Amino acid sequence: MSYIECFIPAMSAEDTSVTVESFSRSESFTGVTILSGVSLRETESLRSIAEAVSAKYILIYTKTLPLEMGMAALDRIISIAEDTKADMLYADHWQLTADADGVQQRRRHPLIDCQMGALRDDFDFGSVLVFRRSSFRKAVRAMETEYKYAALYDLRLRMKNIVHINEYLYTEVETDVRKSGEKQFDYVDPKNRAVQMEMEQACTAHLKRIGAWLRPEFKEPDINEFEGVDFPVTASVIIPVYNRVRTITDAVTSALSQKTDFPFNVIVVDNHSTDGTSELLSAMAFEDPRLKHVIPAKYDLGIGGCWNLAVHHEACGEYAVQLDSDDVYSGPDTLARIVDAFRTQKCAMVVGTYQMTDFDMKPIPPGIIDHREWTEENGRNNALRVNGLGAPRAFWTPLLRKLNLPNASYGEDYAIGLRISREYRIGRIYDVLYCCRRWEGNSDAALDIDKVNSNNLYKDRIRTWELKARLAL
Repeated sequence: MSYIECFIPAMSAEDTSVTVESFSRSESFTGVTILSGVSLRETESLRSIAEAVSAKYILIYTKTLPLEMGMAALDRIISIAEDTKADMLYADHWQLTADADGVQQRRRHPLIDCQMGALRDDFDFGSVLVFRRSSFRKAVRAMETEYKYAALYDLRLRMKNIVHINEYLYTEVETDVRKSGEKQFDYVDPKNRAVQMEMEQACTAHLKRIGAWLRPEFKEPDINEFEGVDFPVTASVIIPVYNRVRTITDAVTSALSQKTDFPFNVIVVDNHSTDGTSELLSAMAFEDPRLKHVIPAKYDLGIGGCWNLAVHHEACGEYAVQLDSDDVYSGPDTLARIVDAFRTQKCAMVVGTYQMTDFDMKPIPPGIIDHREWTEENGRNNALRVNGLGAPRAFWTPLLRKLNLPNASYGEDYAIGLRISREYRIGRIYDVLYCCRRWEGNSDAALDIDKVNSNNLYKDRIRTWELKARLAL
């Protein structure tokens, strides 16, 4: 028979009485160790567990709130661990939340498979993690860095055979009931900077261990590599849009108001809007010939496909600069500063800094998103850990025409950014150039768990493909 020993962080044993009782109903249960005042994110804590455990498997519960294991759940986990020889296991579960009136709600919380490219440090494993003792000890004993925040992340990066049990095996209490759009910027919140630095350190070490870390050596864009390249203007602002009648005028006006010493235009790809957006754009294009109102012949384009259409359009300039249909540039010098960055930093892509605002352009938390985790030496490696590169994004058109974006409406910009960074330098501007408006109309404002999972699974696949390409180098 196999056994499992459980480790639970808590202030006292009384805090986990429900948890302990639910574990003890399993035949596989050996015992519970209460880790009073201990952080599982610290290397020393994991080292203490590794040396103390005597059971074949280790269960770590990462919360201090009550947990209820399902009937025979531990036995099920151990059975699958034995069958698959897993180093680490995690499972789908139920979540208990309370509404505004305090009424408890119970809902399913499915998870996604952890694949090769699932390197982001916020991957959702749930709160119950099970490890094979031998794998746990080997990994912890190999840790050379004394982490304060990244130890658990480092540990799971060292696990080779991670098994997702897509069965609902326990019930946990969930207190973070924010909408998806409110959570997505946590990883770039300035107050989490110390945590992010440690996470980058752990991820970089992992990439070096597996041979996927890239040295800071870059190709420089060379127009001579591309035949028949001729551009009518220096830069084009690209705006894909679908049904944004409330915001498209602001976006286009912001783009047309740029002050430059070079010619530019604005290409709006109107993806068959039905709410009056098309009529607005037609009227604006009639008034200003710099605005190119493009309606695709195809009906299957995502945001990436709209970008490809614009970039291959005969009106597109040498540099293609992003502006979302519900955002605006922070000032009239944004375009000029981006083009200058291309020329001075010898890069094939430029990423700026943005300010989070509400619909009325008033600043909101987490404030300025500058992605200062990006460095010349390690930016393109650390990009495999974070879930985005920043905004506004701009591209050298000859290369973008060669590579193209995925025809998707989520992660398409991240995918092309990773691909470009594999060979070329990505330039950065750390001053605010862009206002990112958060409102109920944002496509990612309030996603359900299935959509969040779908988006995360796709980005993890993007990272997996990119990781394999880098390993092949």
